[in-house]
Amino acid sequence: MIIADTALKARAELGRPLKVAIAGAGFMGRSLTLQIARSVPGMEVVAIGNRTIDKAERAFVEAGMSAAVRVDSAEALSAAVAAGTPAVTDDPTLLARAEQVDVVVEATGTIEFAARTVRAALGEGKHVVLSNAELDATLGPILKTYADRSGVVLSNIDGDQPATEMNLYRHVKGMGFEPLLCGNIKGLMDHYRTPTTQAPFAAKWDQDPRMVTSFADGSKISFEQTVIANATGMGVATRGMVGYEHPGMVDDPEHLAMVDLDRLRQLGGVVDYVVGARPGAGVYILAAHNDPREQKYLDLYKMGPGPLYCFYQPFHLCYFEVPLTIARAALLGDAAVAPLAGPVTEVVATAKHDLKAGESLDGIGGYTVYGQMENAGIMHEERLLPIGLSDDCVLTRDIAKDDVVSFDDVEVPSGRLIDRLYEEQLGMGRRVMV
Repeated sequence: MIIADTALKARAELGRPLKVAIAGAGFMGRSLTLQIARSVPGMEVVAIGNRTIDKAERAFVEAGMSAAVRVDSAEALSAAVAAGTPAVTDDPTLLARAEQVDVVVEATGTIEFAARTVRAALGEGKHVVLSNAELDATLGPILKTYADRSGVVLSNIDGDQPATEMNLYRHVKGMGFEPLLCGNIKGLMDHYRTPTTQAPFAAKWDQDPRMVTSFADGSKISFEQTVIANATGMGVATRGMVGYEHPGMVDDPEHLAMVDLDRLRQLGGVVDYVVGARPGAGVYILAAHNDPREQKYLDLYKMGPGPLYCFYQPFHLCYFEVPLTIARAALLGDAAVAPLAGPVTEVVATAKHDLKAGESLDGIGGYTVYGQMENAGIMHEERLLPIGLSDDCVLTRDIAKDDVVSFDDVEVPSGRLIDRLYEEQLGMGRRVMV
């Protein structure tokens, strides 16, 4: 979105920077604060909310900003922003009620805690940017309806795979191609990884072991591809996706030959992934073009003989690109990626090992379950339990390794906002591909 830099430049020249508040001071929250402070004229982080307030203060220190003031009310937060003083709080819902804040970025990676912040922000008419594929995949469709009611933008982030895929999808579709597969490139898939196995990697990169576990066990890619599925109307060809294996470049003819073009069209397009392909940090779109004249010149332009073509981007740069999303939302009214309407796919909780009745599930990136994508119709027909709702659910019967968990297999904790939102989302229905 090259136009976003022009819009930010104009705000900088006017002396009216976008005011951003961040919920979460982990790796993403700290890194985004640094990126905006050092590299993004026309935008400033004015407040950070985090359950551990010391970490919020650390984010401002690492960004070289002035010392932050601790606040415990929306009024105090607003006063700090008006005075040009960074503010920190252990209650991220306060970010929503500070009148000067233009955009709230949700970067906690939680579900219940994040849902409360996001619903509050949308209710107060704030644009919301989700650095939280877990929440988006679980409750994005219903949260989008709250955003629409308030006339604001809800968007996942540029720099993560879903928006990178969506930007490419829009570009390819705009050139007259028929996108038929939105793909993610993975280096590893092992459903049985745990926080113990991933602890050394997490320590090396100063990241949360549970988050790193979700990357390795397939849950994260399932969340990411659910976000793009809900934004395009594309489902999955099979539970868990196909997961092609290919050691070469993603646009090699050998990779394209693995895909059944007629089947993709019959399904209305799908989301999927490939393991081991290059570029390792990329995403790709497989798209068709049936005009023989166009195929001739596409071959001239080194795209191959067709009718199926591969378009890819070799990188996604996470927090480096998030300011683009913030600017797109607040200045251009454009979401990088957001649900069309009701859910198209969801992510079902699946046993990592034999589980016993009475055992509590420990949610995303834990020891008990991993996530697999499934089409929303099957999720609802079989009453399957989304992994995003699984934390602290207690099993009422034994579940065998690799079996999926249903609502009929668990007792769900009482009083959670996420369950109420999910029930509301169930009534939305599915939007067909457009």
